[in-house]
Amino acid sequence: MIRFADVLERGRGQAGGGRPALGTWVKLPVVESVELMALAGFDFVVLDLEHSPMTTETASTLIAVANGRGLCPLVRVPDHSPAWIQRVLDAGAAGVLAPHVDSVEQALAVTRPARFEPDGSRGVGPTSRAGDWGLRPMGEYLAEGAHVAVIGQVESDAGVRATADILAEKRLDAVFVGPADLSVSLGRSADHPDVTSRIRTVVDACREAEVPVGTAIGADPARAAQLGREGFAFVMVSNDATILGSGGAGLVRDFRSAVGD
Repeated sequence: MIRFADVLERGRGQAGGGRPALGTWVKLPVVESVELMALAGFDFVVLDLEHSPMTTETASTLIAVANGRGLCPLVRVPDHSPAWIQRVLDAGAAGVLAPHVDSVEQALAVTRPARFEPDGSRGVGPTSRAGDWGLRPMGEYLAEGAHVAVIGQVESDAGVRATADILAEKRLDAVFVGPADLSVSLGRSADHPDVTSRIRTVVDACREAEVPVGTAIGADPARAAQLGREGFAFVMVSNDATILGSGGAGLVRDFRSAVGD
């Protein structure tokens, strides 16, 4: 398994003072998407089970492809159900993103099924991909399980206000700020001061707690780099479907311009 912590560490170790780890969402349920994102050079991908029709069976296949291509696979689960979390971790995911973590109780609820006893309630399943189908020694399997990343998404004003208390529990491995949901919940545009000030509150709390924080934007590499300078340890840009669609639209637009259409 490619550990998300190692991906973040590689970014910090880059010459020139480090850079944020770069990722993208995968929404298309096909192995070629993951292969292409690996070939493009992304540091990690997040398979999006919240906002796509992808099944756990398909996600399991894409996780295997990502690991085989040297690409760190995370999974955004659709809710806080322990079954979702355990199944994608058994499939070999390096970690999970849990949406709408708005309280300490919810943060604890999403970390428990990702940790083995005595730190959590994850069931022991060494005959899954996470245990190399029973070929990995039990001790190694359990030790590797301690390194899966649990990332809580802060996407509401309640989540922003609870961030410091959530981090004080020292259970989350990282925090992800969801600017789209946060701005909608506040009834403001994403660049409104009410939104940006709350994002800064989360970033400052994470920096104080020494917990990595990330976010997502559109296809804007320059802004992604700037976010790294603003304290974000990982940034996600665009997604596989939009990358495909925008690339195709650009080709058609350029062709029609060339022929005078």
